[in-house]
Amino acid sequence: MIPRIHKQGSSTRGLLNYLYGKGTRDEHVDPHLVASFDHLMAPDPGRDSSATKEDLQRLLDQPLHLLDADQRPDQHVWHCSVRAAATDRVLSDEEWGDIGRRIVAATGIDSGDTDDAGCRWAAVRHADDHIHIIATLVREDGRRPDHHRSGRRAQAAARLIETDYDLHRVTPGDGTAAKRPTSAERHKAERQGPDRTARERLRETVRGASAGAASTGEFFDRLAADGLLIRKRIAPSGDLLGYKVALPDDRNKDDEPVFYAGSTLAPDLSLPRIRERWSLRAEAVSEGGPEPVQPALPPVTHPAFARRRAAAATWQALLIIDQGDDGTAAAQIAAAGEVLDALAKTSAAHTRAELRQAALVFERASRSHVRAVRGHDRALRQAAHDLVHSGPALGRGEDGATTAMVIDMAVFLAITAANWHAKRHHHQQAAAAQQAAEHLRNAYQVAAAHPSAALRQRGQRLAPRIRERQADLLRKALPELAERIQAEPGWPALAATLTDVRQAGHDPAALLADAARRRELGTAASISDVLVWRLRRSAHLPAAAPENLQTTAARDSRHIPTPAPATPPAARTSNHSSRRH
Repeated sequence: MIPRIHKQGSSTRGLLNYLYGKGTRDEHVDPHLVASFDHLMAPDPGRDSSATKEDLQRLLDQPLHLLDADQRPDQHVWHCSVRAAATDRVLSDEEWGDIGRRIVAATGIDSGDTDDAGCRWAAVRHADDHIHIIATLVREDGRRPDHHRSGRRAQAAARLIETDYDLHRVTPGDGTAAKRPTSAERHKAERQGPDRTARERLRETVRGASAGAASTGEFFDRLAADGLLIRKRIAPSGDLLGYKVALPDDRNKDDEPVFYAGSTLAPDLSLPRIRERWSLRAEAVSEGGPEPVQPALPPVTHPAFARRRAAAATWQALLIIDQGDDGTAAAQIAAAGEVLDALAKTSAAHTRAELRQAALVFERASRSHVRAVRGHDRALRQAAHDLVHSGPALGRGEDGATTAMVIDMAVFLAITAANWHAKRHHHQQAAAAQQAAEHLRNAYQVAAAHPSAALRQRGQRLAPRIRERQADLLRKALPELAERIQAEPGWPALAATLTDVRQAGHDPAALLADAARRRELGTAASISDVLVWRLRRSAHLPAAAPENLQTTAARDSRHIPTPAPATPPAARTSNHSSRRH
């Protein structure tokens, strides 16, 4: 049940014309009253042929005449729509009437108490799934109603209505969500054909342009490269204060582009909020804390390099979210959204749709009332930058395998973000992160199919004595998981990887135990797959089976640098600071 308080208006008749009209697409069927301030004694021009919209207007506006002309509010029309979920049953007129009365009582429009002089209002139904409530913002006694924060009050009432009527439960919000498209924007998109509104398309494009951007110039260059029209707000001093963007094909009735300020697309897309990401020093530094140590990394020249670095940064982010304070963890989660945006922008065609959906839904998880402390998130932001600047991945060979590697890590990061939000009762953010994890799992299945199959084939060709040696190693290193892992289809790939680890000069038992200990594996669909990518990353092995690598990719992968981990604030004295992740 979604109540929405619309912008206050000045014309009761204008709104009634819409409510009792045919609608912009002839979608209004049988408009009629289901409730009113006077218990349905008001004239209903929808069902009563002798009643007119002028009659209903005069009745609703009558309290205005209790005030002198100069005391009457200009914007006196209150408008609220209440919509059921698509999966809800069709409610009766009586049920919608009760819902309307509960909404106006909760918002301060009319308590329903006969001893209290409330506002005059009417609830009109012109479709199965929603009603509109129109009210005059002057009470029967001439005073103004107390409808402060009526939107939040209506939402609270809707949660109770959902329970009482056994309707779809909407996850409670906290006011940090991006603004939803207006009905006019939705209808415009439906008329013109795009699958989403201009606001939603711009939000996705601006988020993608800001992902990993390192300067104002780079950000605006990306916006221009994506084809957006840009309008900058410049102070008299010459300082840049803000920006607006528009789609070239989104125009108003005067054939002018419709511009949206970054802050109206999403709270974290205003210019000041984006600039916070570009600060060279964390907020903690400005308050006297130590500056985060950021290793100098060589430039990225290949998509596989960028994906390996992103996997390493994602692994480190998991530790920071678990062990850092709330502000540092919030920054990691926000930066994770940039990594997903960058992955979606540079992904191969067969993974693009799921990665794009993961990035879109995780956007909601990237904001909360916990203020992000920037600085320690720079490894993830650098990873996003590298992904964008290394170009699109081909989806095969080392590119495809490292894509599977980083998506596998991103699944765990999304789950970790969901758990972090859930512990703090950030319900919408937790739900969004869980939904993103599902899209990432789907993308992983597609990305990992070929490289995993190649590794499994290598494992199946191992000599029996080598396979038995790896099984013994597994039983000693992970006795509680060994039986389950060996029953998985991915076990031959893990056996091949353990062989590669030994041949590369590492201790496979130590790396295997470390890979399993660093993160619980209960949420993994395939433990063997998870361990394969962790071992190949930590041992600096090519992600793809050697026979599937291009010669140059195989040579380059042996020299891929792994960034040194940034130590979480809460763990500087722990043994994590001395480990290589």
